[in-house]
Amino acid sequence: MAIKRKILLVEDDNNLGNLLQDSLELKNYEVTLKRNGEDGWNEYKTGKFDMCILDVMMPKKDGFTLAKEIRRANAQIPIIFLTAKVLKEDTIEGLKIGADDYLTKPFSMEELTLRMENIFKRVPKAEISDQSEFHIGKYVFDNSSRTLTIGGNQLKLTTKESELLKMLALHIDKLLERDIALNTVWGTDSYFAGRSMDVYIAKLRKYLKEDPAVEILNVHGTGFKLLVKKSA
Repeated sequence: MAIKRKILLVEDDNNLGNLLQDSLELKNYEVTLKRNGEDGWNEYKTGKFDMCILDVMMPKKDGFTLAKEIRRANAQIPIIFLTAKVLKEDTIEGLKIGADDYLTKPFSMEELTLRMENIFKRVPKAEISDQSEFHIGKYVFDNSSRTLTIGGNQLKLTTKESELLKMLALHIDKLLERDIALNTVWGTDSYFAGRSMDVYIAKLRKYLKEDPAVEILNVHGTGFKLLVKKSA
């Protein structure tokens, strides 16, 4: 049986909250419902979630404030805002915070679930991991500080270098598909983004060359594998 994705739903409208929870659970999601932003934050801190669906206008703490706190804790978790407003300023504010999508009430459950599914296609479950430290052969990679260390030498990575290396590290010895990497790190799988990613892969290979057991392998037309050979 497939593992259920865990959703944090924060909605202060009792009827809508209950309806969304019931409908999403019928779609095989595991839903935790909270009624205000303060309770939503407390719940987020204690659990592991795959997506947050947040009402914007809520008591105690509004959705934008809650989203900022969640983003500081986890820059990758998908966030969808629900709002009764249609103001352009609110949409822009949500996007600045890093919302993955924005739904204006009233909306259909079909529209919500389709948007959720589209986000999960772009950001697979493995990439939502909040793991920050990885051991790659003789290297220690810290995604939170964007550093790659071997022996006493430490290299500071750019944001994209760090994001791409994290995806490879999460898939160590497994295939990382090109389109997934592109949509997650670059937000598009366009031709130019693809060429840019190839440049970053070449940079990462250079950074990792001090350990001959570590290799980034091209899988033609499909993606990449970060391989770490086991010592005899």
